[in-house]
Amino acid sequence: MSENTKLQASLKSQDTEEWLDIHFTRPLGLLWARFFNSLNVHPNVVTILSIVLGVAAGVLFYFENFWLNLLGVLLLIWANIYDSTDGQMARITGKKTRLGRVLDGFAGDTWFFAIYFAISLRLTPTWGIWIWLLCAFAGFICHAKQCQLADYYRNIHLFFLKGESGSELDSSSKLADEFKSLKWSDDFIWKLFLYFYCGYTRAQEKLTPAFQKLRADIRERFGTGALPAALCQDFRKGSLPLMKWANILTFNTRAIVLYIAVLVALPWIYPVFEITVMNIIAFYARAKHERLCREIDAKLPTY
Repeated sequence: MSENTKLQASLKSQDTEEWLDIHFTRPLGLLWARFFNSLNVHPNVVTILSIVLGVAAGVLFYFENFWLNLLGVLLLIWANIYDSTDGQMARITGKKTRLGRVLDGFAGDTWFFAIYFAISLRLTPTWGIWIWLLCAFAGFICHAKQCQLADYYRNIHLFFLKGESGSELDSSSKLADEFKSLKWSDDFIWKLFLYFYCGYTRAQEKLTPAFQKLRADIRERFGTGALPAALCQDFRKGSLPLMKWANILTFNTRAIVLYIAVLVALPWIYPVFEITVMNIIAFYARAKHERLCREIDAKLPTY
C-alpha cells in the first residue's frame, strides 16, 4: 500500500478535510499513529496527551513574553497533531468508540477554556472585568456554537456520503434512552459521558431545525435502509461547497488568528475575531445549510 493510500485510509473523507490538514496535520498525525500503534497505545490515551499539551499552551499564553508565547503556539500545534492522530489511529485500527468521540470533543473545549482563561488573566490589569465578559461571550456562546455547527455539518455530509457506518451522526433521543437505561452505580463513567454528550447533541439539533425535519421525513419515507443514490448525490452536491465554511469554524483558522494575536502581544484580537468574523461565517453557513435541507426535503417525493 502506497503512502498516499495509507493517508487516505486514515482520513474521514476528502470532502471534509482542509488543505492545511491534508498537507500538514494528517501526514504528521499518520506518523504519530504508526508510532503509538507500534506501542499498542489506545487512541484515547493520545487524546489525553493532547489535552495536557493544549492546556500547557494556554498557560503559556498568560505570560507577556514572546518566547514563552511561541512555545505555547508550538505546544498547541502539537496538541492539534495529536488530536488528528487519535482519530487516524481509530480509523486504521478500527478502535472507534463513542467514548473516544466525546473525549475528542472535550479535548478541544479544554484547550480553549485554558486559552480564554489565560488571556483574561493576562489582560485583567488593563481591561478589568470587561475582558472576562468578552472572553466568556466569545468562548461559551460564540465559539461553542460555531464548533457544534461545524462538527454536525461534517457528520451530516459524511452520512449522505458514506452512510450511517461512515458517519458519527447521533440522535439525542436515542442517547437519552440509553442514559436512562443505565444505573449510576454500575456505569457511572459512561452515564456521565452520555449526560454531557446528549446535551451536546441536543444543542446541535436545536441549531438545525430544517435538517431535523428532513431527517425525520427521510426516516418515515425510506426507513433505516440505504438511501437512494440520487438523494445522496443531490445532498452532497449542495453540501460540498459549505464544507469550506464548516472547516473554517473548526480549528485552523481560529488557531492562526490566535497565534498572531498572542505573538504580537495583542491577545484581545482573538476573542474579538471570534465574536465578529467567525459569527458572520457561522450565520452564513447555517442559513445556506438550512436552505439546502428545505430544498432536499421538498424533493423527497421524487426520489
